[in-house]
Amino acid sequence: MADKIDALETFWNFDRAAAAIPADAGMMESPDRDSDLLKRFRGGDREAFTVLYRVHQAAVFRFAMLMTGDENKAADVTQDVFIWLIHHAANFDPARGQLGAFLAGVTRKFLQRRRGEELRWAPLDESLLVAKEDGRDREDEGNQASDAESLRRAIVALPGKYREVVVRCDLEEKSYEDAAIVIGCAVGTVRSRLHRARALLARKLAKQAAERKAERCRV
Repeated sequence: MADKIDALETFWNFDRAAAAIPADAGMMESPDRDSDLLKRFRGGDREAFTVLYRVHQAAVFRFAMLMTGDENKAADVTQDVFIWLIHHAANFDPARGQLGAFLAGVTRKFLQRRRGEELRWAPLDESLLVAKEDGRDREDEGNQASDAESLRRAIVALPGKYREVVVRCDLEEKSYEDAAIVIGCAVGTVRSRLHRARALLARKLAKQAAERKAERCRV
């Protein structure tokens, strides 16, 4: 078992190692299969862990990417999650839910830890961050890609508790119940936070649109 972990850690510590095994979109989550793969992995089967990674990596990365808005940070968090799973595979209890939800909770904790470290070393007012991002290059603001980027920036700028429900419910299309399980709150809390988040996003996007219109008029 020790040799197995040493070999896996060596693999995962390579820069961009996450890209070495592409996610397989055709491999749907299966609770029975995941439990069997984890059991095999704990027994020394490295290939079982590789299969688990291929099934779940894309969802972990997507969640981290949507929460941070930064591909490099998302890749780092994704790697952290699966290294953690190597050492804590026994923590997963299939009786309490699916592995995907379990990994979402682990990802959430790593994101919170990273956010705490960033605030510790370089505290920033999120409103200043938004102002900085709003001033970036707007050459293609009128096209669809620019609108998507504006929405992405607006979501990333939301306070964490609101950003998370938007990512879970609106972008990943999870149910309120599934989101509540991962976040660890009541379904009603998810609903109220989502309502507030959508209102904040609507105001911010309206402000961005007004600013773009004013800029075009000046030109």
